Amino acid sequence: MSYDILLLLIVLVPVLLSTTLPAVAKFSVSIRNFAALLLMLVPMVFLCILLPEVISGNTVKYVFEFPLGINFILQADIFATFTALASVLVSTVILIYSFEYIKHYENQNEYYFIVVLFLGSMMGIIFSANLIFIYIFWEMTALASWRLIGFFREKEYVRRANKAFLLTAAGALFMLVGFLIIAETAGSFDLDIIANAGITGGIVDLAIIFILIGIFTKSATFPLHSWLADAGIAPSPVTALLHAAVLVKIGVYVYGRLFSFVIIPSDSLRTAILVVIAVSAFVSGGIAFVEKDIKRVIAFSTISQLAFIFLGFVSGGKVAFAGAMLFILIHGLAKAGLFLCAGIIEHKVHTKDLDKMGGLLKYMPFTAVAFACCALSVMGIPPFAGFFSKFLVIIGSVMDGNVFTGFAFIICAAFTVLYIVRLFTKIFLGEERGDFKLLPKEKVFSPMVFSVIILAVLSLGFGLFFGDIFTIANLAANQMITI
Repeated sequence: MSYDILLLLIVLVPVLLSTTLPAVAKFSVSIRNFAALLLMLVPMVFLCILLPEVISGNTVKYVFEFPLGINFILQADIFATFTALASVLVSTVILIYSFEYIKHYENQNEYYFIVVLFLGSMMGIIFSANLIFIYIFWEMTALASWRLIGFFREKEYVRRANKAFLLTAAGALFMLVGFLIIAETAGSFDLDIIANAGITGGIVDLAIIFILIGIFTKSATFPLHSWLADAGIAPSPVTALLHAAVLVKIGVYVYGRLFSFVIIPSDSLRTAILVVIAVSAFVSGGIAFVEKDIKRVIAFSTISQLAFIFLGFVSGGKVAFAGAMLFILIHGLAKAGLFLCAGIIEHKVHTKDLDKMGGLLKYMPFTAVAFACCALSVMGIPPFAGFFSKFLVIIGSVMDGNVFTGFAFIICAAFTVLYIVRLFTKIFLGEERGDFKLLPKEKVFSPMVFSVIILAVLSLGFGLFFGDIFTIANLAANQMITI
């Protein structure tokens, strides 16, 4: 099978075949679950086949021409393929976790259908090389997240799901206007043609601002962040999917794709972006330090950590770009682990209030160890992988001349340590604040506990063998940034 057909199937298999899952469930729930897992493993296998080809320096491209110049173009380079693999890997672990977490709830058929469709839409965004199709897949993720956030269908859950949809859809409309301006200026929606056009000027900066509104809304950057913390009412695998694997990573990926070599922002605009992301990192980190809801603490931590990824892409240099690219994978693994651990804790003690926890280490030792490993990676403590990606982003930013911004993010990194340590201490250490003596013994081979252990092991393993994945990221940086 040719590489271009493999690329097409990576997108189409989850997008189209996800619709069959509700029908499969009429025969067997177990077969439905296996089919959902298979629809994630197939793209993963195809991506692994594709990876050596793009690492060798080749770009794989699939083109289907439509009228009016709106061509369906999929293009795979190292950056896209690596990001897609990161998304599929984390999403697959989350799906395995869901087998146990979701089995007692209604709307299971819709859940598995939407989760797989969500992944396929992400693949579409990552590999699309046409602005219109980036927008189409972008909005597909908005619809999917709307249904997942409102999974429980109660009035308050639906209200928050509607809020997330309306905010992100409004941001997407601004982004679409920016896309139209870019296409009118460059004469095409195709990324390669836009890049070769070398467009600049005030109208281009205006288009970039409109696109940034969409990106910052989807990636919950302050002050467009409020919907993400509210989404914590969704099931824990959904919040892990939104924060770690798919949704909020879309914005930072599209920024890296569009503004690293397709359209170059002006120096003044880049400075403004650095200010916005620094403020977002500080504000969200401060909120995380005082929140009492375990999921909201992790949610605001996500907003803060996303600013580090933006920093790597905005800085403009190869080291920072490689660090940001690795941050997408490493943060996804660790943050998914934290959210999934939070789901285990919530299932056991029936509360998300930190003031009603404490002393859970002896009742949930495996979850506690997994939580600690993922937390150490988020904090950036060596030898966990989070240290290396965070170091590369900050040092790369300083090398690119952003000394003040680099110093500001060092402070943010220190603040991360404070609120994560506070979170772990309140949950697992200290005095018990509830009657936990009747909690069932934790089983290491349950799908939920096994999933968080896998994420914890990967968070450490990628740190111990960081040189191997850095080689891939460095090749991508050299490919994307040619100046």
